[in-house]
Amino acid sequence: MLEIDIKDTGVGISDEDLPYIFERFYHVEKSRSRKYGGSGLGLSIMKKLVELQNGTIAIKSKVNVGTTVVVAFPLSKKEGGTL
Repeated sequence: MLEIDIKDTGVGISDEDLPYIFERFYHVEKSRSRKYGGSGLGLSIMKKLVELQNGTIAIKSKVNVGTTVVVAFPLSKKEGGTL
């Protein structure tokens, strides 16, 4: 398994918003989304791309602490070779 962890120390995402962040066009706090911009499509597209590769994506976040995105992909040996 290949795992990629991406961490930031930004504003974070509330527990109430976390279940919805992969939905198309979803925005957390309207006032905050205006400040930082975005269409609400990025995480939805990312999730679909990861799943097309049989991977998983998960997000952990705390408001005023930051967010961690964990993307994992299965690895398989090529026939007659190594990874």
